[in-house]
Amino acid sequence: MPSVPTTSLDLRAPLFAADPYPFFADERGRHAIAWSESAGMWLTFSHAAASAVLRDRRLQRLWRDRRPADYLEPFNLLHRNQMMENEPPVHTRLRRPVAAAFNRGHVDRLRPRVCALAAQLLDEVDPAGFDVIGSFAEPLPVLVIAELLGVPASYAPQLRDWSQAIVRMYEMSPSQEVVDAAVAAAGDFAGLVRELVAERRAAPADDLISDLASTELSEDEVVASVVLLLNAGHEASVNVFGNGLVALLQAGARPAADTALTVEEMLRYDSALQLFERTATEPVRLGDIVIEPGQKVAALLGSANRDPEQFEDPDVFRPDRDPNPHLAFSAGIHFCLGAPLARMELTESLAALTARFPGLSLAAEPESRGTFVLKGYKKVEVSA
Repeated sequence: MPSVPTTSLDLRAPLFAADPYPFFADERGRHAIAWSESAGMWLTFSHAAASAVLRDRRLQRLWRDRRPADYLEPFNLLHRNQMMENEPPVHTRLRRPVAAAFNRGHVDRLRPRVCALAAQLLDEVDPAGFDVIGSFAEPLPVLVIAELLGVPASYAPQLRDWSQAIVRMYEMSPSQEVVDAAVAAAGDFAGLVRELVAERRAAPADDLISDLASTELSEDEVVASVVLLLNAGHEASVNVFGNGLVALLQAGARPAADTALTVEEMLRYDSALQLFERTATEPVRLGDIVIEPGQKVAALLGSANRDPEQFEDPDVFRPDRDPNPHLAFSAGIHFCLGAPLARMELTESLAALTARFPGLSLAAEPESRGTFVLKGYKKVEVSA
């Protein structure tokens, strides 16, 4: 009987988090999937294996409340009622009204607003030198998703802080300080959304909170959906933009004539979401490996998106790469519902930035957030 492939890769190591891609390449050259004792799960390294994990309905998102449950209830409550942490039929029931609200044209009506906000933010920066994350990439998606949902723009700084506190819980082995901050943020965030839901039920407006408040979803489910959309709409866009812009500038490149192609390469090249877990509900064979019921498997999206079996010169940033079958938005029934909004927002904001400052360059070494699961930069100093 062949031995089970194993990996000693430490997903918590700072050196790994700083640049996981050489480690991925080494592992991918030896196996498509391997067992990690330190992580307590299977890890996939190839595009084919990651794609199979994301699409196989026997590998599911099964939310289990984090412990201690009483203390972590504010955090657990939001995730227990999210579509991302559930499977059909619950997932279907939670996703349907959100998808319907998106399909009512909310994204299309926001395009002129995205362009106006981008221009306004760029008017306020100093071309001689500015932090493109803090001055542009962070505030823009928060303002956009807040407007889509119907959250007053005055809450934008708090939304950013709450979002960042909550998503740090997704990293491997979060510290007690991170846990405390996430619990507090989840409680405060949910409290604000409950107030807004009550207001919209009394006086509906042309926004997504009003749409969701008028559905059959419970209040907890509406609150969880709104928080998920705010968090995902903020974190993904900020990190994709920051990671992709750094890659573009380090390559000495300009966006392609079709900016949308460059956005897809930004999504692929340095993935904002690096890891997505599933749990086997029955035996699942991946190649020569059988994942047993109850075992976890992680699709390493960053590794999949650098697989030379799928991408020519995968470690080269090509602004006009086409086709580009990356997995940055996941796949299967959990494919990112906000992908059209993210793509539109990234395309318009990148076009606005590079048109305003065609000679843009890095002014200092970018400052990483030091995280792996949600990979991004804390500060990126640029000059025009």
